[in-house]
Amino acid sequence: MTPNPRQLKLLQHVNEHSSSTVDQLASHLGVTVQTVRRDLQRLCEAKLLTRFHGGVRVPNSTIENIGYRQRESLHAEGKRRIAQAVARAVPNGCSLLINIGTTTEAIARALLQHIGLRVITNNINVASILSLNPDCEVIVTGGVVRPRDYGIVGEATVDFIRQFKVDIALIGISGIESDGSLRDYDYREVKVSQAIIAHAREVWLATDASKFNRPAMVRVAELKQIDRLFTDAPPPDPFPDLLAHAQVQCDIAQG
Repeated sequence: MTPNPRQLKLLQHVNEHSSSTVDQLASHLGVTVQTVRRDLQRLCEAKLLTRFHGGVRVPNSTIENIGYRQRESLHAEGKRRIAQAVARAVPNGCSLLINIGTTTEAIARALLQHIGLRVITNNINVASILSLNPDCEVIVTGGVVRPRDYGIVGEATVDFIRQFKVDIALIGISGIESDGSLRDYDYREVKVSQAIIAHAREVWLATDASKFNRPAMVRVAELKQIDRLFTDAPPPDPFPDLLAHAQVQCDIAQG
C-alpha cells in the first residue's frame, strides 16, 4: 500500500513515540476512533505497524525492512530537508560515493544543480536522477540488481568500489542502535556500504530521526567511522553523548 497523508501522519506519530493507543491517535489526528481502526487495519496488513491490545507499535523485526514504496513515502518531508542540507554542504567539483536508500535518492535530486561532480553509485535510481544533470559524471557499479529497489549488490560491486578513493561517501542506513552501531538488513548491501565507507576521505550519514533505536540484524559500522550526520530532528538519548564521544558533527535540517 501507499499510505495517504493521514496515514503518513499516523505512522510518523507512532515512529516518534515507538507505540500509541487508538485513543491517542484519534486525538492526535482529530478523527474518530473508527477511522483510526480502519487505518490501523490497513497499515498492520502492510506490516508497517504491529498491533497490541489497545494500540500499535513500530515493528521490531531485525531481519526484514519495510517495502521500498512504503519507505519512499515515509518521512518524505524530513528526507527532503535532509537532502537540501546535504546538498548545501557538498561542494562543486568533488567526487562522491552514494549507496542504496530513499534518503540518498532525495539527496541525488537535491544535487541536480551542482557542477563538476563525479558520482559512483550502486543505486540505479540515484544514477537515473543524476544523469539528468549534464555537469555530473555518473559511474554505475557492476553487480546484481535487486528488483525491489534497483540497488546493486554482490562481490562484483565491492570489487568495483575498491578501485576508487572519493572525497565524500553519502550513505543512508536502516537503523542506529543505542550502542552506536549502524545496522542494516541485507548482508550483501552491508558489504557494499562497508566498502564505500573504507574508500572515502569523509563519510556523511543521512538519516531521518525514526532510524534512532531501530534494530536491524547486520552491523555496517560504528558512529566513530562517520564524520558528519545529517538528520531532521535532534537525536534522542543516548545519541547526543555517543555522537560527541565519536566526534561526529551533527547537522539538524531545519524546515
